[in-house]
Amino acid sequence: MPRPLAVRRHDEIVRRLRAAGSVTVGELAAAFGVSHETIRRDLKLLADQGHLDVVHGGAARRGVMEPALSQREGENAAGKAAIGSTAAKMVPETGTVLLDSGSTTHAIALELAARRGLTICTNSLINAAILCRVPGNRVFMLGGEIDGNDEAVLGIDAVTSVANFRVDIAFVGVGGFAEDGGPTDYSRSAAEMRGAMLCTGRSYFVADKTKFDRRTAFRIPHFDRCAGVIVDETPGDPLAAYWAGRNLELIQARQ
Repeated sequence: MPRPLAVRRHDEIVRRLRAAGSVTVGELAAAFGVSHETIRRDLKLLADQGHLDVVHGGAARRGVMEPALSQREGENAAGKAAIGSTAAKMVPETGTVLLDSGSTTHAIALELAARRGLTICTNSLINAAILCRVPGNRVFMLGGEIDGNDEAVLGIDAVTSVANFRVDIAFVGVGGFAEDGGPTDYSRSAAEMRGAMLCTGRSYFVADKTKFDRRTAFRIPHFDRCAGVIVDETPGDPLAAYWAGRNLELIQARQ
């Protein structure tokens, strides 16, 4: 049975989750003056009790953890395929493209598999596997720790390696959008990764309609470096108005 101090710590972790939606191991360890390993044990116990979902680097309120990639691929498949087709047409011949992980960018990879002579930088295991089999392509895998839920590389090493590339165009995924229209994600590591990708060249968010009203906990930085958003349906206000106010190009894919 947990000691009284641990019980109070568990109660406070749950309270913070209810308020913020997600917490990190580092911030909890600092707040309670305990080791990261102690916090990881706390989070595992609370997950076993049904209070939260353990995610990369911390925990999320149950129900706000991103579904596995295999599950997301079946969600609005037609819309994502349309985005994939439109985005692929924007890649120049023999160009260099940065391709994020996720189900929508996977649709882009499937389209690019019909092209040759491209240079592709990606953190996605499945996208790299598809595109490296195409004769004449060069594929660079970003380095770092693999997130099994997203089947992709995340973390500080991956973020650092992004800066080694100059690309013609980048396609970046997104978890959702805040009430003010800013892009957000499910974890801090994913948000930092995508923020770094926005700074590599002409960058576009790819967002199908399921993302428009989805609220996730962590803001993606460097939104000011984004050239536009590729969507399968035009979003309603205030999202469309916010993007227009930032002079973002809104590209609607044709299904």
